[in-house]
Amino acid sequence: MQWRNTSARYGLVSVLLHWLVALVVFGLFALGYWMVGLSYYDPWRQSAPDLHKSIGILLFAVMLLRLLWRLFSPAPAALASHGRLTRLASRLGHGLLYLGLFGVMISGYLISTADGRGINVFGLFSVPATLTGIPQQEDIAGAIHEYLAWGLVIFAGLHGLAALKHHFIDRDSTLLRMFGR
Repeated sequence: MQWRNTSARYGLVSVLLHWLVALVVFGLFALGYWMVGLSYYDPWRQSAPDLHKSIGILLFAVMLLRLLWRLFSPAPAALASHGRLTRLASRLGHGLLYLGLFGVMISGYLISTADGRGINVFGLFSVPATLTGIPQQEDIAGAIHEYLAWGLVIFAGLHGLAALKHHFIDRDSTLLRMFGR
């Protein structure tokens, strides 16, 4: 398998970034869903949010890398069997996934830094708080984070269902291309 995308298929870097982001997004969603139900005395009450934030910051870096890679190695052309509407839906869907991802991560950053403290990432480095003092910042960013996270996971699920539809109903190579074939 080649590293870069070709006009017909995704390369190894794009495939790995795609599946890594998918796993991390669903993992962070599960962690976030679980941690909001923790009681005050739960031993994970502090470590779960720290883990969630650290992974979220690293995901942000991976997404920036993914955007740069997409500029360096553009996605393969749409399949000839895809009509105009399918191509438009694909572009809009991928755009919404990217916007949703960055929206969730930025709102998470705004929640975590509302009190003026930076985000410690696995004890290795800290991301400083740059936007603070917005009225009700933590509450508003928290609501946005929650709704965007639900929307992102639901939309990513629909994205997966669309890939399965292409594979099993349309019998085209859409899904196989995201496995580098």
